Order: sequence, then C-alpha cells, then structure tokens
Amino acid sequence: MGFEPFIHFMREMHGKLNASIFGGAQGMSSQQIAYLRQLQRELDVERALNVPLCELDVVVLDLETTGFFPNKGDEILSIGAVKVEKGEMIEAKSFYSLVRYEGTLKKEIKEITGINEEMVKNAPSLSDVLIDFFSFAGDMPIVAHHANHEKNFLQHVSWKLFRSPLKHRIIDTSFLYRIADKKNDNKPLEEWCLDNNIVVENRHHALGDAKLTAKLWCTYVKKVQKSGCETLRDVYERIAAK
Repeated sequence: MGFEPFIHFMREMHGKLNASIFGGAQGMSSQQIAYLRQLQRELDVERALNVPLCELDVVVLDLETTGFFPNKGDEILSIGAVKVEKGEMIEAKSFYSLVRYEGTLKKEIKEITGINEEMVKNAPSLSDVLIDFFSFAGDMPIVAHHANHEKNFLQHVSWKLFRSPLKHRIIDTSFLYRIADKKNDNKPLEEWCLDNNIVVENRHHALGDAKLTAKLWCTYVKKVQKSGCETLRDVYERIAAK
C-alpha cells in the first residue's frame, strides 16, 4: 500500500485528529495508530539517494513559527513550499497556508513575519494543514535552508498529532554549499542568495523563503555536479569524508 492510501487514511481520521492540536492521537485506536505507522514506513526514502541530482524531484519547505523550540511549546504559524522538478523550480506547484494559533504573538515575531493574531485565529488547524502539505509533498524528499528548524518541528508535530515518526528525507541546503564552496558559513538565507545573484524578495514569508531556497538549491545542484557529485549518495559520502 503506497502513499496515497496513507493520505486517504489521515483524511478519514480528520475529525479525531482535529479534535485538539494538544490532544495528540486522542480518539485513535491502537490499531489505527499502528496502521498509520505502517503506511509511513512504506515511504521509499532510499530511492532518492541514487537519482541524479539534476533529475531529483524535491519539495522545498519553509516554516514560520512562534519560536525555535517545539518541545517547549513553540508552534507553527505558516507553511510554505514549492516543488523543484528536474532541477527547475515549478512556481505553479506551490503550497501555502497559515495555521490556527489562538495565543498572543511576540512583537518581534509579528514584525519579522508580518503575521498577527487576527490572521491566524481563524486559520485551518495544524492537523488539516499538515495533511494537505503531506498530500502536496507525496513521497518527495524535503529540502530546507538550515533544515534543523523545519525537521525539529515536523518531527515533533508528526508524533504529537499522528503518533507516527516523520519518514520523509530532509535535506539541508548546506550539504551542497559545503561541497561546492568548501565552507559551511552559518549565513542567513538572504546572504546566500545575494552571493549567488538571486534577487531577494518576500523574505520571512514562508512561501517567499521557500522559493528563495528553491532557487538556491537549483543553483548549487549545478555547482556540486561540476565537482563530481552526481547523486545525493555522492553528496553524503563527500561530506562524511571531510
């Protein structure tokens, strides 16, 4: 049973999953939880390792959040993503949603993201948005800039809401520029973009940042291939050898 039945199953569980974003998998039977876990296990995460980078289809993701620590109560405010197919960003294949949040946002979060309480109080629930995002992403690897942020939040909410570990492969853009540029500078996204002649716009908007990251990814795919890395497996092996 593949990824589409997994999405269909999660949609069938809509009412129970949406009962409370704080309720984890409340209302789901142990059999249902086990079934969902099994479907997640069937994601073919290994296939991506051997596909030529120029042919590797990925989903580039960015999250705007209330802070940096999901295990300490920080939450997702918006999710933006865009697909890269055969080395090119497909702008028409994009995803964006605000996420319901009923608390008070810190002033600096509102200033940075442009998101305020009015915008998110009636937004879709996190479980609804995640189901839509996973349906959009399918079994594609997920790319993010400074990906630990996205990885930590997705792992946290996947377990909290669905009682299922996140099985998607998550790839950090740093994997590529560590090889192509032989450095691992912890620079913000806009500096990497400017260094590569990518026009910076819609910064700190989840979809805007996803598109910038996608352009950066496409640029560095070409660079690392020139250095002799043809596949993601080659990238990992080159990094491990450093």
